[in-house]
Amino acid sequence: MIAVTLVVAAEATALLLAACWYGYQLAVGSPVLSFWGAVFTLGLLLAFSAWLYAVAVYLYRGYRWTRAAALVAQLFVLTIGFPALSSGLVLAGLAMLLPAATAIVLLFHNRVISYASRTGGSTPAL
Repeated sequence: MIAVTLVVAAEATALLLAACWYGYQLAVGSPVLSFWGAVFTLGLLLAFSAWLYAVAVYLYRGYRWTRAAALVAQLFVLTIGFPALSSGLVLAGLAMLLPAATAIVLLFHNRVISYASRTGGSTPAL
């Protein structure tokens, strides 16, 4: 469980660093085709990073919904990692593919499934 949580948290940190770099490049005046499109992209990077941090925290706490959220995030990473690997960016592709594949395998491990079984909330009112 801790390994999956660390992978998701590391991906969230990588996205946050990418957002910081992107925001810095936007602030120093790097040429962009559409300024507001770049601001929107920066917002998406920040939002996805915050979402992954939330998934990591609640995955560590054992909530059931986080397994699906973490799986979707890993599938997104795979869709970026395979083209990066096949286009010649071997180090970047492997840096994305290996943690994502590890997380996917661990998400279906019996211990993770049994640990992540909390449904959340308090007792029902009725």
